[in-house]
Amino acid sequence: MLAERAAVLSQIEALTGEFEEVVAASRASNADDEHDPEGATIAFERQQVAALLDAARRRLADVDAALARRASGDYGVCESCGRPIAPERLAARPAARTCITCAR
Repeated sequence: MLAERAAVLSQIEALTGEFEEVVAASRASNADDEHDPEGATIAFERQQVAALLDAARRRLADVDAALARRASGDYGVCESCGRPIAPERLAARPAARTCITCAR
């Protein structure tokens, strides 16, 4: 999970840089998002990068929560029913908070 956390932090750093570049490019251009066909592309790209950045931040929060559960001894225990989470599920989704039955 520490390797996954490092990867997510790296992704957040890259996406933050990309977002800043898109914002800077839109400031430097005369694009009018409402009337310029290129403006819609800039706005779309900015929102797309923002959505990816939000998803990466949520993933980091999930990984951090899983690490905290591991430190407290609650890792691998379903938060809903209290039963163990199957090792296969944890292998596929290390930050899983619920067993497959409760996830449905």
